[in-house]
Amino acid sequence: MGYVKCWTMALSVLFITGCSAPPPPPQKRVFDPLTQSIDKAREVQATVDENAAKTRQAIDAQEHGASTP
Repeated sequence: MGYVKCWTMALSVLFITGCSAPPPPPQKRVFDPLTQSIDKAREVQATVDENAAKTRQAIDAQEHGASTP
């Protein structure tokens, strides 16, 4: 008789969890477009900084008489 109670309890728990609603999708916030723009601007700034550093290194190398590849 103990098995029947355990199975009944287990099946009821599984039924309840199986029929529950899925979690709601994340909601869009008002500031999402702004934060996306800021993130993109930071990526562009990182690219510009890398190119500026490469240019500075090339200029320094030419000033010191080294040849560039």
